[in-house]
Amino acid sequence: MDSQGAPKHDPAAGRPLYLYDLPTDILVSLQLKNDGDGQETATAPETVERPSTPASESSVGAQGCSLCSLSFVTVQDQRSHTRSDLHAYNLKQKLRGAKPVTEGEFETLIGTLDESLSGSDASESDPDDDASRKDSTLAALLKRQATLADRSRVADEEEADKKTRGLGNAPLMWFSSASLPENHYYGVYRAVFAPQELSTEATILEGVKTRQLEPIAMPKPAKDGSGALTAYKGRHIFLCMIGGGHFAAMVVSLAPRKSRHGAASGPLNREATVLAHKTFHRYTTRRRQGGSQSASDNAKGAAHSAGATLRRYNEQALTDDVRALLLQWKGLLDSADLLFVRATGTTNRTTLFGPHDGQVLRANDARLRGFPFTTRRATQNELMRAFIELTRLKVREITPATASATSSEGAAKATAPSKPKPSPARLTEEEETALLHTTQLQALIRRSKLPALLAYLKNNELPADFQFQPADTHHHAPTALHFAASQNAAALIAGLVVRGGADPAAPNRAGRTPFELAGDRATRDAFRVARAEAGENRWAWDAARVPPALSREEAERREERERREAKTKEAERRREEEERLRAAERAAPPVGGGKKLGGGSLLGSIPRKTAQEVREEEARGLTPETRVQLERERRARAAEERMRRMQAGE
Repeated sequence: MDSQGAPKHDPAAGRPLYLYDLPTDILVSLQLKNDGDGQETATAPETVERPSTPASESSVGAQGCSLCSLSFVTVQDQRSHTRSDLHAYNLKQKLRGAKPVTEGEFETLIGTLDESLSGSDASESDPDDDASRKDSTLAALLKRQATLADRSRVADEEEADKKTRGLGNAPLMWFSSASLPENHYYGVYRAVFAPQELSTEATILEGVKTRQLEPIAMPKPAKDGSGALTAYKGRHIFLCMIGGGHFAAMVVSLAPRKSRHGAASGPLNREATVLAHKTFHRYTTRRRQGGSQSASDNAKGAAHSAGATLRRYNEQALTDDVRALLLQWKGLLDSADLLFVRATGTTNRTTLFGPHDGQVLRANDARLRGFPFTTRRATQNELMRAFIELTRLKVREITPATASATSSEGAAKATAPSKPKPSPARLTEEEETALLHTTQLQALIRRSKLPALLAYLKNNELPADFQFQPADTHHHAPTALHFAASQNAAALIAGLVVRGGADPAAPNRAGRTPFELAGDRATRDAFRVARAEAGENRWAWDAARVPPALSREEAERREERERREAKTKEAERRREEEERLRAAERAAPPVGGGKKLGGGSLLGSIPRKTAQEVREEEARGLTPETRVQLERERRARAAEERMRRMQAGE
């Protein structure tokens, strides 16, 4: 450290520091931080040198979640996160005035429950089947936390004792060094050490020393791990991510690369040697619905659409490709120091851990680790970012409690004390549970998931007329039936009334019934169908202001009749438009002396329309429902054509 207190290894002046390549002066002075200063007083961590990353990856911006402190590459990833259990749980934490939890902490909480989140990866779960299970799991987690209140004091005492000894379960361990200024520490991830190395301070420091590797000459990298790399005996680690049809795997050497002069070369984020890497992607997730096809099949039975058949084929193809790759890399995986794997969801874990013939990865392998930080979509770049994050030392300033108290006292004398912000009112357990139920029910209604909605009400023993909370913000649509009518969710109306037992005569604060909130005729007809199916004596239909009953067959016939009429009108409109265009073509003088093209048409005639123009013309004048049906039919035909070509080997 110089006279001005700057660290000897200044980030601006030297290369970044990595666990497997530490300078001697740092290595000999390294000591485990084992005092009682908790990390709650620590400032934000800083790495020794930050690689240049796009703003979307380094900070929480428009495509991020400020509550969970996450950022996303795409808007779709952000939307999937807002429907995840982690986001819902952190909302609960915010309402009760507690700090949000990280992804790793949340998985630890869920792991203590008897019931698990089967397919908790948003890209591998089916909303129809998993929504009720996820919601019941969150409710079970909240109930469990309430029952464990008596044990929290003992757990806090044990955690405080661990922190005093410096051997707690925090993801990062902190080390002091003479190369750092006062109250600054190096951070190393606990996951890179074996369990036996974490028993005492001496074994931890010895583990750091044994990880100092001499620079070696690396073999030529290969994408498939074949050839000389299968016999590579240097220290290396395996990293793998799978989810949402995306798979990425990488084997990275831990030894620094030898330069021309025999010395260790520059930073690992430029010099890390990838021994083997591979990525796969298959279309396996149900677009605009979420979840894998296998999860949907397990929940509701096998679908017979062209898209479902294609997704089933791709799921099996992805499984075969991944297992074949792992078998090809078996030599590298068997000799790896550590195996870092991210595979949430039953389907993904079965793909990697089987059981199956030629199985390479084992779920009980002592080298197996999860990533102790949030990861993004499975790509090669994300694996390299994870490797750098795992092996690079962090620097954090940790101020002792006494210094913080002194500093706070001096600041209080220098400036006038500011008024403390009033803490938000603490919600009761019943209020918190009601808020959670409100959020989950509205999400299911917006997505028109009737089976999942009815299952949620049944599993949580909620009445069909459950009042949304807080009541002040839901005065317009206080119940599920009101909300479904206001959202024009016609597919939910009859199910809620007939099967769920929702009262169609229940008014909101303005005295309006659910029927009066319906915004289109399809939704209003759904109430009439519900009246026919539920019977005249079950509800006060006149008080609900629902018109006379209408059978489902009559409603379908009328809808079909209107569809035919709309189709006839559209055909007539197109015919008139074509006649108008032909008349305009005949009236327009030919260009270029009437010379004809190869197809026989005159120069100056109306050019041929593009596919997009044809689609826009077909949709012109149609109702929104007809447009949706037309687009659905077009996509089904495209999927069938892809399947036909695939089976024909084209």
